[in-house]
Amino acid sequence: MKVNGTPTRTIWRAEDGAGVEIIDQTKLPHAFVTTRLETLDDAARAIKDMLVRGAPLIGATAAYGMALAMRADSSDEALTAAHDQLYATRPTAVNLRWALADMKRVLSPLSPSQRENAAWLRAAELCDEDVAINEAIGDHGLDLFGEAWEKKGKTGTLNALTHCNAGWLATVDWGTALAPIYKAHDAGLPVHVWVDETRPRSQGASLTAWELNQHGVPHTVIVDNVGGHLMQHGMVDLCIVGTDRTTAAGDVCNKIGTYLKALAAHDNGVPFYVALPSPTIDWSIKDGLKDIPIEERSGEEVSVITGRTESGEVVSVTITPEGSPCGNWGFDVTPARYVTALVTERGVCRATEEGLKSLFPDVAGNAAAE
Repeated sequence: MKVNGTPTRTIWRAEDGAGVEIIDQTKLPHAFVTTRLETLDDAARAIKDMLVRGAPLIGATAAYGMALAMRADSSDEALTAAHDQLYATRPTAVNLRWALADMKRVLSPLSPSQRENAAWLRAAELCDEDVAINEAIGDHGLDLFGEAWEKKGKTGTLNALTHCNAGWLATVDWGTALAPIYKAHDAGLPVHVWVDETRPRSQGASLTAWELNQHGVPHTVIVDNVGGHLMQHGMVDLCIVGTDRTTAAGDVCNKIGTYLKALAAHDNGVPFYVALPSPTIDWSIKDGLKDIPIEERSGEEVSVITGRTESGEVVSVTITPEGSPCGNWGFDVTPARYVTALVTERGVCRATEEGLKSLFPDVAGNAAAE
C-alpha cells in the first residue's frame, strides 16, 4: 500500500543488510516513524511492546528476529534460545508459532555457517508469501462485497463495519479484513467503513482510520458500543474482521469486543465475515473457548490514553481514578456459529471443520499426521 503516495510495507530488510526496519505503530496516527531493529532483543521488544502488531506481521517480525539472532550467533544453542525468546512474546496469535516453527525447520538441518544467509532468505520469502496471501483474500472478499452491492440493488452506499485493525499495518501488505475493502473501493464500489475505535489501544481509531485516509476510502470512526445501534437501524450491510487464531472447527479469536459485534450482527441478520490467512488456522485445537490462551495486558492501557493537543504536542493522560484497578483482556473468542463465512486465500468457506478442510485438505491432513 502507499504512505503519502509512496509504496510501503510494514517491515523490510535495511539497505545495509545488517538490520530490519519497521513502522513504529505506537507513534501512529500522530507521526509516521520508522525504527531499526538490529538484535534479537530488538525484535522481541518490538513484538511485545506492539511496535508491530497483527498476527501476520508478528510472524514476519519473528522470522526476521531469527535472522538477526543468527547474524550474532548461529550455534544450535543460539537457535533454540532465539526461538524460545520470540515465542514467549505474545501468547495468542498462532502466526508467531507458525513462523518460528518454519524458520527452525529450515535452519536446524544446516551447518552454523549456512544459517544466517538462509534465515534472511526465508524471512524475506515469508513476507512475500504473506503479501500474496492477503491480496488473494482481497480478491475473494471482493466477491462478497459485490454480492452485498447486488443485494442492495446497487443504490446508495455499501456500509461495512470492522473492528480493530486488520489492514496492511497488521500484515506485511494489503491486510486481511481491509484487503477486500481496498479491492472494492478500487473497483468503484461506493464503500463506506464504520471504524470501531477498539479500546483500549484504539487500533481502529489510530490505525485503521489512518490507513483508510491514506487510501482515500470513505469512513467514520465510531465508539465501540455504536455498532449494534447501527445494525438495528439498517446502517450496516456487512461486518468483516480479522482473526489472530482460528480453530479447526471455525471458532475465531480476535481483538476484544469482536464477539459482541458478532452477536449484534446475528441478531440483526447482518453477514459477519472473518478474513484469515491459512497460517492463522490452528489445526491442533477445535474448542476456541477452552484451548486458546487469552492475553492479559497491563491495566495502564486502559487507564492511560495518548492524544494530540491543540498545540500539536502528543501527551499521555490518566483517565481513571487513582487507585482503581483495571482489567485488560486483549482478545475474545467468537464461536463458529456466529460467523457467516471465512474468507481465505483459497476462497470462501463455512466456519466449520468441513468447510476449512474443503479448502485446505493438504494442510489439514499434514496437521493431523503431526
